[in-house]
Amino acid sequence: MADRPQGSGMPEEGTPEYDWLYGSTPRTPPGDATQRMPAQSAGGGGASSAQRPDETRVMPAARREARGSGGQPPGGTRTATAAPPPRPQPAKRRWRPRFRLGLIPLLLLLLVVYLVTVPLYHWTTIDKVDAAPDGDRPADQPGTNYLIVGSDKADDLSAEQRKLLQTGPRGGTNTDTIIVLHTGSGGRTMMSIPRDTLTEVPGHGTQMINSAFALGGPPLLVSSVEGLTGIHIDHYVELGFGSMINTVDAFGGVEICPKQDMKDPLARLDIKKGCQEVDGLTALAYSRSRHVTALSDLDRVARQREVISALGDEALSPWTFVNPVRYWGINDAASGAIRVDEEMNPLDLGRFALAMTGDSQTCTMPNLPAPSDPNRIVADPERAPQLFTAIIGDSEVPKAACTPTGRAR
Repeated sequence: MADRPQGSGMPEEGTPEYDWLYGSTPRTPPGDATQRMPAQSAGGGGASSAQRPDETRVMPAARREARGSGGQPPGGTRTATAAPPPRPQPAKRRWRPRFRLGLIPLLLLLLVVYLVTVPLYHWTTIDKVDAAPDGDRPADQPGTNYLIVGSDKADDLSAEQRKLLQTGPRGGTNTDTIIVLHTGSGGRTMMSIPRDTLTEVPGHGTQMINSAFALGGPPLLVSSVEGLTGIHIDHYVELGFGSMINTVDAFGGVEICPKQDMKDPLARLDIKKGCQEVDGLTALAYSRSRHVTALSDLDRVARQREVISALGDEALSPWTFVNPVRYWGINDAASGAIRVDEEMNPLDLGRFALAMTGDSQTCTMPNLPAPSDPNRIVADPERAPQLFTAIIGDSEVPKAACTPTGRAR
């Protein structure tokens, strides 16, 4: 083959060999030539598997699972997964008592037990008296009739109370209060009988009705009331000085509404006109005063009913039943100065307490000045039977027969 001229594209003399590029058998390449690495055997053994530190290596492809999950290449250093941030600690709450649903019925049960057992216990401390009279009596009548007697019994007073009232430990020989309380389908009626009423006292002729108590105690007084009115007395309840004072104080006072200024040194009373809260001593003086107003004893019996009604209103207060100290004090004060007839039972006493509360008609027995003594009174022969008959028959009381002082309007 003829020699090619210079510049024909063939490498010139002295230039590096490019036979390896054009497919001819290469000569031993220089040490800095880029070399093709033979494939390594699967076993990785033998001389062909030897690696030189300056060789360019083809790294194996990472597995899809490793790439997708953030895994590390084989043989590489694993990067530690970052720890989750610490959860915020909840603020400490103050301890508060939790009332479970089951606790409420238990408390209600304990309250009911307390409300029942306290009166039953105090019932055992109440004095019982024989108040049933001998001889003929009116037949039983519809409804229930209680005879309420306020005596001057002072043996239930404390030493301090006796000093204030300037009274000794009397046994209760007189009565300033005589009230017939009727309950039934015709409603509640509270009728006062003035202590100066002249009537027949069995075995003693015509006397003031309050003398029956001094002459023969409860039985003779019951007999005298039944003979005067024809009303059958079912139960007898006697209250002393201490009963009024201590019971009012146990309630924390009662409200009275005098219609005028009242100053009665004999009753130790000095109060102003208008509604006001008073303690036990003032309530007693208010109900006993008879020297301030024109009608004397007739006005006094109206004030006695006012105080008794005020006590009934206080007894209905929810605070009476939810306050165990107040509830105990009221029962203790009432039981310490009350006497009842021997036939009365705890249920009868409970009915009496309920009868003392709420609305009721309040009257004084219809009366006229006594012909023989203007300082005494007698039952009005026309209007008094109307009131007595209504109570006996458990029917509505005529308004004309029911007035605060017993006098005709």
